[in-house]
Amino acid sequence: MDTAELIVTTVGLGLAVLVIWYFFFAPHQAVSAVTSSSGVQQIDVTVKGGYSPDVIEVEHGKLVQLNFYRDEDASCSEEIVFPEFNIRRELPAFQTTLIELLPQQAGRFSFSCGMGMLRGSLVVK
Repeated sequence: MDTAELIVTTVGLGLAVLVIWYFFFAPHQAVSAVTSSSGVQQIDVTVKGGYSPDVIEVEHGKLVQLNFYRDEDASCSEEIVFPEFNIRRELPAFQTTLIELLPQQAGRFSFSCGMGMLRGSLVVK
């Protein structure tokens, strides 16, 4: 291997490690849902190359309303899946989709796109 091949290989491996760290190990700031006067926990989530916010904190035993606004038409974000809640919904491009759920127990529950590439967490306290 000559010097140029060694540099290209090293940079490629470094970028691969960075991508793995970003998607699987980077710290994410949790955002708490806002509780309305009726006791419903609400939060708006933007879908554009990922979920923002991607970590959502809610309280157990209270209704949760998640408003997913899909701000793109990429095929990966067409669907959202909450496996532990048996929820699978289509997310039309440039529209808001309401998802309601009632978490009964504390824990960390994942959600993702239909392909499993975009990921987020619902933290129930």
